[in-house]
Amino acid sequence: MPGNEKIGVSTAPDPDPAPYLFVTFEMKRNDMNKPYDPKRSYWVPDGEGGFLEGLLDSENGGKVVVSIKHDKKTFKKEQIQQVNPPKFEKCEDMSNLTYLNEASVLHNLRSRYQAK
Repeated sequence: MPGNEKIGVSTAPDPDPAPYLFVTFEMKRNDMNKPYDPKRSYWVPDGEGGFLEGLLDSENGGKVVVSIKHDKKTFKKEQIQQVNPPKFEKCEDMSNLTYLNEASVLHNLRSRYQAK
């Protein structure tokens, strides 16, 4: 069967993936302390294919003003996506997320695999 042979690679066993798959209680407790406002926390596009977390300042028709760190930026309302509550940080089953959107899925994957 093609692909089952490791050619040119050491015969050492593959590294254990467990540190990347399991989230400790300590990590979850630290994530719970993250500031969160359910009506104002949103993901906004960063222009490089990713998303940044910001707080909604104002909404005027189809435009919204979002504070990202110390900058205020204007976006179309369709471009922003809601942030999940901190209890869903590093969630193992993403179907449990309150807001299942592209930004939340990318953030969850990035935070889980960078948590080690």
